[in-house]
Amino acid sequence: MSSQLFDAIENLGKEKGIDKEILIEALEAALISAYKKNFKSATNVRVELDEKAGTMRVFSRKTVVEEVEDSQQEISLDEAKKIDPNYEVEDIIEVEVTPKDFGRIAAQAAKQVVTQRVREAERGVIFSEYADREEDVMTGIIQRIDSRFVYVNLGKIEAKLPEAEQMPTEDYQVHDRLKVFVTKVENTSKGPQIYISRSHPGLLKRLFEMEVPEIYDGIVEIKSVAREAGDRSKIAVYADDPEIDPVGSCVGQKGGRVQTIVNELKGEKIDIVEWSEDPVVYVSNALSPSKVISVLVNEEEKSTTVIVPDYQLSLAIGKRGQNARLAAKLTGWKIDIKSETEARSEGLLTEQENTDFTGVDVEVEEDLFE
Repeated sequence: MSSQLFDAIENLGKEKGIDKEILIEALEAALISAYKKNFKSATNVRVELDEKAGTMRVFSRKTVVEEVEDSQQEISLDEAKKIDPNYEVEDIIEVEVTPKDFGRIAAQAAKQVVTQRVREAERGVIFSEYADREEDVMTGIIQRIDSRFVYVNLGKIEAKLPEAEQMPTEDYQVHDRLKVFVTKVENTSKGPQIYISRSHPGLLKRLFEMEVPEIYDGIVEIKSVAREAGDRSKIAVYADDPEIDPVGSCVGQKGGRVQTIVNELKGEKIDIVEWSEDPVVYVSNALSPSKVISVLVNEEEKSTTVIVPDYQLSLAIGKRGQNARLAAKLTGWKIDIKSETEARSEGLLTEQENTDFTGVDVEVEEDLFE
């Protein structure tokens, strides 16, 4: 093995950011494997690389015995004493067994191991770079589309957006820029794999964090998100400071902040409601934009019965039950909605109760989300 090979390994290590010693160790292991394979040897061998001299030698480790039964593993005491009179039975002796044409085998092994190590190192660099982006939003460019996946270029890696994670209302086109939510990053045998989504609730949460400075700074907190991607979402927000309007902060001046997110999600309607530790207030808010007369709470079953004006019943339930379903997801409470007339017939509401109760008003321009 010439010194040029060591120089090439050193230069490649610097270029790819791989420690030269790692490449040398890997090369030694590859040479041992190549020796055993090419020379049908099962012996315990060691490879010695001399970087300064640019040479390589192979040594077979054998046990000194009185009578040899396996010539690949053992050497007789008489033969051992010819090498060094001090050898005794059961000593380990190293005998050089470097083949004449081992330089060719070494060159092949070097090429294979360096290629493999470089590939592993590059994969490691990519994995390290993207591992920190888990549960974050990244912007990519759609490269191609087939019946199962949308392939998104995220820079050094291509991620697959599966059909289950796509927004059903979204039309994907090659070369479109797309914001995606990174659900998981794995280092597999085939290299780093990034799992992305456009339908995950985390995408909505991250978009608000990016668009609303008060959320990014921790002044306003996102307590919960419920989403039916491409159609409608609800997000509950809260601020410790009573002088901060968490809903208004998210909506922005003339609805500018939330409208940016609506545009990114291709028209997905978003209800922003104020979180409360009081389930009566929280459930009332969550059913926005409908008005609520009363909320009856069953703490043991974590369920509520919500009474709304007759003319608000369909709005409270929503199309195909969507509004009620999202409110239940958002709050974590079961919600049973009854009209005022039905509630009075069941004795759940008396004439004296204030039928103008609407919970906590949320000053959001409803037209913005309709």
